[in-house]
Parts: sequence; structure tokens; C-alpha cells
Amino acid sequence: MTASDFVVDFPALWVACDWIEEHCRIPDGFRKGEPFRMYDWQLWCTANFYRVRPTATVGQLAPAFHYRRSQCVAPQKTGKGPWTAAICANEAVGPAVFNGWAEGGELYDCRDHGCGCGWVYEYEPGEPMAIPWPTPLVQITAFSEEQTDNVYRPLQAMIRTGPLGELMKVGEQFIRLPNDGRIDVVTSSAQSRLGNPVTFVLQDETQLWTVTNKMTRVAETQRRGAAGMGGRTMETTNAWDPSEGSVAERTAEAALKVKDIFRFHRLPPASLKYTNKTDRRKIHRHVYSGSTHVDLDAIEAEAAELMLKDPGQAERFYGNRIVAGADAWLETHQWEARLALEEVPPGCRIVLGFDGSDVDDWTGIRAETLEGYQFTPTYGPDERPTVWNPADWGGQAPRLEVAAAVDELMERFDVVRMYCDPPYWDSEVDTWAAQYGEKRVVDWYTNRVKQMHEAAQRLVTDVTKKDSTWRHDGCDFTAQHVANARKAARPAGRYVLRKASVHQKIDLAVCSVLAHEAAMDAVAAGLTKKRKRRVAGF
Repeated sequence: MTASDFVVDFPALWVACDWIEEHCRIPDGFRKGEPFRMYDWQLWCTANFYRVRPTATVGQLAPAFHYRRSQCVAPQKTGKGPWTAAICANEAVGPAVFNGWAEGGELYDCRDHGCGCGWVYEYEPGEPMAIPWPTPLVQITAFSEEQTDNVYRPLQAMIRTGPLGELMKVGEQFIRLPNDGRIDVVTSSAQSRLGNPVTFVLQDETQLWTVTNKMTRVAETQRRGAAGMGGRTMETTNAWDPSEGSVAERTAEAALKVKDIFRFHRLPPASLKYTNKTDRRKIHRHVYSGSTHVDLDAIEAEAAELMLKDPGQAERFYGNRIVAGADAWLETHQWEARLALEEVPPGCRIVLGFDGSDVDDWTGIRAETLEGYQFTPTYGPDERPTVWNPADWGGQAPRLEVAAAVDELMERFDVVRMYCDPPYWDSEVDTWAAQYGEKRVVDWYTNRVKQMHEAAQRLVTDVTKKDSTWRHDGCDFTAQHVANARKAARPAGRYVLRKASVHQKIDLAVCSVLAHEAAMDAVAAGLTKKRKRRVAGF
């Protein structure tokens, strides 16, 4: 995303954006005390956070806004801390609550809200208006006290060096606001304030928030508290390690399914390699675009040093990419680089890869054409994807649904091979083999180390080699499962696939391996040519 992509064609609280730049100050550095002017990406995120629904009415709180919560994924030192400090200030004493639509000429006068700075904002006709919260309760949250300083320290400086000092009284652990309001700091070791009726929550560094350190519960509790008060929440984070199941990752996954979560994540082109110094500089220019205070030479020096001991962390911190540790099976950007949306017509010659479960893991089917296009097929009148999470089906895989999907795919396409991992599904696989032929439906046990290693490595090679024509449909479920997959070492330099953590799933990645192996075996067997039909009577 470049500056030219930041087009605001929707109603937003511009009064909030202008209030921030009028009242907040640059917290440190050579320009300390000067007015805080938002970078283009900061203003874009602010405008979207304060985007108002065209149907909003006076009296609505969170429902007046287009987004219930937001997430900003940006690299180290890009300016997330001072910007979110400014958002906290506006949520504390600025125009943050929707207050109807202007007819034109209405004013937001700071003097009406206890601020003597003299600033006045005049609304345009049809523009959304706003007022401060009557009794604001803002929480700044991070895993540790040092991390809360990312936001709390610049907020303190903004208050002390500008007109906000008239309204906000700074303390070491909290800030007093008018009308008994407060800004509190919350950490993993000081969670006594959880459950309070908050009006706004800033959750910082959520790539570190996991089930293990109990910060997932903090995030969920705060969101419930905000929802009860008509408040909203905002996350800021670096790119996360997909093996950790962080709050940041959960938010990104949720945003794929619901429309009321705003996400800003500026990703560099997938073709650029972070291990290449020239490409790395291009990546840094892309992800730090707009943050004019950043010295890219200094960023390069830090990144190059970190690359020596932890390349994945360097790419996450400074390249803004979702990459895993050294035992990752496939990197996310490598998988994304093979995305290509294609239509697969009925009757096309394909293969299928099936991996089944019973009550915990997922059940899925991936398909691949013999020309090297892999996709998740659909079935039924509502065209459901062939992906079954037992949690969505009463806690157990829906065997009749799966059987119906197999029957439909066999009818719709010319399926020449179907590789199936039999455990938990032996009876069904035997039935399919009897119905469609043992040469078409084949038992393919994934617990065979040599065979599984070679099949998994074959897919890796065809995803990553430069001259490969292999591509896929971009199925979100498969992409997530690929990101979760790790190499589990086995003797003789081999590996099999394992989960990054107990909470994550890799079943669609296994389906991809099986489908690709079936496709390559079908090509090797000469099955790329259409079979001749026999005509009865001749």
C-alpha cells in the first residue's frame, strides 16, 4: 500500500484527526514540543478507526462506527507508540463519541469541554460531529511494564508539553481525567483492573500475547468490557511468529471472516528476499514508507546483525512479514507468491488429496489439475469449501457431508487419483475404493517417514524454485495451515510435518502434500491424456 492508496471516500470524524494534531505534541527528539503531525499511514488508520456508518444516529456509541476494533501491523520504530498515545488522548478528552450529522456551520469549541486553548473546529454540511466521553476509562495494555512505556511515556510527554496538561493530570501508573475519568496501565502482572467498564483499550505488542502467558484472556476480557460500555479497542503489533498462536494472529484470522475489524498491514512484494541485501533495502523502503524520522541505514545495520542469529525475527521486526522460526516448513511469503486465481471447469482431469480426523483435527480435501493448479473445491448447492472443522459440526467430523462431497467431485470432474490418509476413515476410504476403483482411490499413509518426507519436500521444491509453474487458489484455510506446519526431524536427515503448537492445525497442508503427490504420480503414469470412451455395440 502506497500513499496513493490512502483515499478516504467515507464519512469520518475529521474533527478527531484535527483535534489530535492541534493538541498533541511530538514527545521527544530534536522536534520535541512541536505539533504532532500524523504521517500518511497514521492518518489513514485514524480516519478508518473513526469511520462513521452512514446510518449512524445520535445516542449510538460503538455501533455508530464502521469498525468495532482495529489492528495496525508495522515494523519496529515506525512510529506506532506516539501515534497510539495521541489516539488515547483523544479517547480520553477529545471528540471521540458520534454526535449527529452537521447541517453546516456547527462548531466544536474546546472551551465547551473544559479546554481553554481556544481551538475551534467548524463542521462542513453532512459531516459527522463528535463530543468527548462523559466519563472516560482508557486502558493502555502490554505484556510488561517496559512495553507499556512504548505508549505511556510519549503520552506523558504530550500532556506535559502542550495544552492537554490543563485537562489531564499525569501520574506514574495512571492519568486523572475530568469527571472522574482515568487512563490506566495494565500488564500481565497487574491485571486487577480487568473487567472494568472501559471506553477505550489500546493493546500493544499483541504478537507477544499468547495462551501460555495468559494474555489471550486479558485481550478477550478487555474486549468484553469495552463492548458493555459501547467502547472500542485497538491493537498495535509487529509481525508475529505463526507458531505461537498470538492474539495478533487471531485478530488477523478473525478479520478474514468478519467485516468490522480494520487492519493495516503493509506487506512488501513477495518476490523480494530478505536474505538478499539489495532486496532487504527495498523491503525496508516499502514498509517504512511515510515514516520520515526513520534512518534506513540504521535499520539495515540492526537487521543485518539480527540476521546472524535469528533471521526470522529480523524479517518480522524490520521486514513486517509473518515468518516462522528455523523449523518452518514453508514461509508465508513463499506460499503467497504462488497465488493465481483460475477457473477449473467441470470435466477437467484432476487429482484429490484427503486427510481426515474425528473430533479434534480438521478434515479436508484439496484438488490439483495435472497442469499444476491446486485448489480447494466446493460442493453442495451453497458451494461450501471441502474443509470441515469438527467444532462447527457438533464436535465431530460430518462423515455424511464428506461422503457427499466426494461423490459430487467424482461426478463433476475426471478424478484420476485420490490419495487418502486412512486413519479414522478406513471404512469410508474402502467404500470409495470399491465404488470408484482401487487404482483411483488409494491408501496413502502419512506416517511413513521416507515417503512423507519426499512428498513434502517435493511440494516445497515446486513452490520455491524459480522456474516452477505450480500455483494455487489462495485458500485462507490452507494458507494458515501451511504457516502452522513445522518440520519434525527424523533419522537419515528426513522430516515429517508437525503442528507449531497444540492449538494450531496443519490438516489442509497435509491435503496439499497428498494432492501434489497424486498429481505428480498421475503425470508420471501418463494420465494427462483423456481416456477414450467405449461405444456399446461396436
